[in-house]
Amino acid sequence: MSVFSHFFSPADIISTVEFNHTGELLATGDKGGRVVIFQREPESKNEPYNQGEYNVYSTFQSHEPEFDYLKSLEIEEKINKIKWLPQQNAAHSLLSTNDKTIKLWKITERDKRPEGYNLKDEEGKLKDLSTVTSLQVPVLKPMDLMVEVTPRRIFANGHTYHVNSISVNSDCETYMSADDLRINLWHLAITDRSFNIVDIKPANMEDLTEVITASEFHPHHCNLFVYSSSKGSLRLCDMRASALCDKHSKLYEEPEDPSNRSFFSEIISSVSDVKFSHSGRYMLTRDYLTVKVWDLNMETKPVETYQVHDYLRSKLCSLYENDCIFDKFECAWNGSDSVIMTGAYNNFFRMFDRNTKRDVTLEASRESSKPRAILKPRRVCVGGKRRKDDISVDSLDFMKKILHTAWHPTENIIAIAATNNLYIFQDKVNSEMH
Repeated sequence: MSVFSHFFSPADIISTVEFNHTGELLATGDKGGRVVIFQREPESKNEPYNQGEYNVYSTFQSHEPEFDYLKSLEIEEKINKIKWLPQQNAAHSLLSTNDKTIKLWKITERDKRPEGYNLKDEEGKLKDLSTVTSLQVPVLKPMDLMVEVTPRRIFANGHTYHVNSISVNSDCETYMSADDLRINLWHLAITDRSFNIVDIKPANMEDLTEVITASEFHPHHCNLFVYSSSKGSLRLCDMRASALCDKHSKLYEEPEDPSNRSFFSEIISSVSDVKFSHSGRYMLTRDYLTVKVWDLNMETKPVETYQVHDYLRSKLCSLYENDCIFDKFECAWNGSDSVIMTGAYNNFFRMFDRNTKRDVTLEASRESSKPRAILKPRRVCVGGKRRKDDISVDSLDFMKKILHTAWHPTENIIAIAATNNLYIFQDKVNSEMH
């Protein structure tokens, strides 16, 4: 179990968390436009308790604040999403985006440096050629490991509205970026043009009824992608059908229960995140109160629905007044698609075992961040009767919220972003969910 934090300022608030494809690296982005990459330490026989610890590998400034003079708008430097590219060689690559600009970064290691140039001195300045009397072969000398991060490409001017998601295609050549009304397809090698594959902008903006909230490519079929909407629906699109995917192949929507209808129904049904399972058979969605698992072959309703914090149903009015009802929680699958995870308030996060139907509430806190500490399940109570360790729904801290989570692709290691703290929990004993 690790915890990373520092003196707290608004720029330090973590805004995205993402493991790479092997799980050896973990990247976080924050409101200040920085990306911090953590690397997993190799296992040591002498110190078994330190195996798999993540330590800071590299930190770099990805985005700076900008100003759009045409619209007189400030463009925040906050990193909205990070996506790793599958590794092709010794270098690692990742995409990071703020509201408008996507950047491709290359991360390389250097532990040797060439010495003995013919035409340059040791500081790299050109020598006076008249002093060069003999030729020498430069040699590589070992040096302290240096991690170099270089910007390879900048994909700008593709979006009028705020970018909410990016997703790398399984063809490893293209990726897509989505904003409120449009989805663009980019080639990783071409920065000056993208192809608009979804456009839901109406001719008259007064007719606008929904916006795109998230999108993702299918993990195996490079022609399929899904996008979610603020109306709670999912649209699966096939790029083989037409160049513009405004006509979806499948629409996944759950009819609303009329008995639950309220002023807040539409707000809380908005999907804040959608993730394909590793197998590609299911989709996981998060709305304000629930996580749902959808089978790609069944459009009428989800196959599983899990209540994340149903005790907030009676609190929707105050959550609307303090704007918390608009919080966008993410969700994640474990490596075998058997357990799902999502965040909640009071620095709680929830796990649901799809096989046993057991669920657990855990807390990311300073107390639980001591090495080898075991996470204790937490319970929130609504009524008057209360067990010893229960927490009353009225004493929950809505400013402490876990919006961003990530699960290691193969192991039981999870990363939890709680405001400016990154918690990394590891299950060393067994493969159960707690």
